[in-house]
Amino acid sequence: MPDHRWRKATHSENGSDCVELRGTLDRVRDSKNPGGPVLRGNVPALLRTIKTGHKP
Repeated sequence: MPDHRWRKATHSENGSDCVELRGTLDRVRDSKNPGGPVLRGNVPALLRTIKTGHKP
């Protein structure tokens, strides 16, 4: 069963600018505006690209 819950970074305790990641790792949103726009994509692939510095 997919995890459709949203998770916020543990370093965002003070309510500062932060994003939330859906448990299925396919959506990201602004934690201050949960009803706003959602960025959809392959988050694990994005993170791999960022960490390795490779361009798609």
